[in-house]
Amino acid sequence: MVHGASILSDGRRDRASVAGSPDGGGTRLLAVPAALFTLAQLLLVGPGMGLGWDETVYVSQVTTHTPAAFFSAPRSRGVSLLVAPIASWSSSTELLRVWLAVLSGLGLYAALRSWRGLFPVRVTATAGALFATLWVTLFYGPQAMPNYWVAVGALVCVGCFLRAGARGSAGVLWGVAGGALLMALMRPTDAVWVTIPLLVVALGRRRLRVSTALLGGLAVGGSAWVIEAYAWYGGLGARLSRASEIQGGLGWHFAVDDQLRSLGGRALCRPCDVPMPPLFVTLWWYVLPVLAVIGLIVAVRAGRTARTLTPLACAATSAVPYLFLIGYAAPRFLQPAYALLALPVADALWHLVKKPGGRWRPVPTALVALALAAHLSVQFAVLLHTVGRTTDDRRDWAGTAGELHRLGVRPPCLLTGHQAIPIGYYTGCSSGATAGNNENTTVTEIVRTARRVPVADLGVPGRTPPGFARDWTVHRVNDLVVRVAPPPADP
Repeated sequence: MVHGASILSDGRRDRASVAGSPDGGGTRLLAVPAALFTLAQLLLVGPGMGLGWDETVYVSQVTTHTPAAFFSAPRSRGVSLLVAPIASWSSSTELLRVWLAVLSGLGLYAALRSWRGLFPVRVTATAGALFATLWVTLFYGPQAMPNYWVAVGALVCVGCFLRAGARGSAGVLWGVAGGALLMALMRPTDAVWVTIPLLVVALGRRRLRVSTALLGGLAVGGSAWVIEAYAWYGGLGARLSRASEIQGGLGWHFAVDDQLRSLGGRALCRPCDVPMPPLFVTLWWYVLPVLAVIGLIVAVRAGRTARTLTPLACAATSAVPYLFLIGYAAPRFLQPAYALLALPVADALWHLVKKPGGRWRPVPTALVALALAAHLSVQFAVLLHTVGRTTDDRRDWAGTAGELHRLGVRPPCLLTGHQAIPIGYYTGCSSGATAGNNENTTVTEIVRTARRVPVADLGVPGRTPPGFARDWTVHRVNDLVVRVAPPPADP
């Protein structure tokens, strides 16, 4: 039986094995983790947390109240499209957070529904709850960031791929295409890494309809990114090269320990030279692959290997670039892997607490319940700490913007230097850099702009100011050294 159930099979045996399951059909239970996920975001993260650096870049592309920030090579337009229904007419961060929280809950529900018929509904609902209660999922659910949506797209694409079999229905094929499109729209390179196992199987087995849906979704979703590559960067290879440069040069980098360090609540660990968090914070990360392997063993013994091995394979390929190819870490990078791993993990947990006949195992049930309670406590503690620190940081940006307004730096205006992009968003100014990852202007252009509109350079104590700003008026604003250009002469 194991020999016959090859990796990523067409799923027909898998679907048959749950067809008679009493809880394999209904999907109303799947709405519970999705609804609680939305509610938890609103209560624990809150709509009042200001926009972060990357968020200001994405949101500024579609707002009318602040100039668009420089859009660097690795970024894609998917998040800007996601926030456009609100950000295009309102500057309210609170309204945007509520919109994204509701949308992320609906996205989770749609993703879990994609797996109906592949796992009993209790397993799928548990998987949704496990993924939704990770601090990183709750933290980024209401944020204008791409990684959660790559995870949603991965769940939809892989689930529908398994349900498609050799000749999928039109609806399921649209699910494959839609999941691939969503991933590629958010992060094209991530979409390719997630779908490598699916592409290998679909093309290798000559499953024309599934292959067409998968490749079509990737092509449509990534088309804007590719067009921009030729329009602005001189070609696809040039954009990929620039993106690699901005990310520190893609190549062999062992970043597993960096990812562990980021689990303590660091949104970005670059350079990741911070101490390792306490073991109780990272313990779930060690348990995760163990439970995933148990889930695979359970599936093999039950003769339903494909539906467990498929998400495991896609989770593994999606994690490769962020564990071994970049020299820094952010916990959000692994969200697609966490979402896909949640399914075999949930299957393993149900196997541990229930016998094949459906009777509970009292001791394992108690141990699993205690372990999950401890896990949730740690996740929520890290979440609240991270939200508090992040809210304070972004409140400082808003305070700096208010001080800049008091100093006469009001729109239209230009900021350069330290954190010019996010502070520029809060101030309503354009941002400019003459070097680095966000280089988008020249010294000559900055000096010319200062003759027309207010311009300020932001620095930190001890930093040598750029030559063009050495004679500008110096102010201390919070922890920044602000140099303001002489007021523009009246026309």
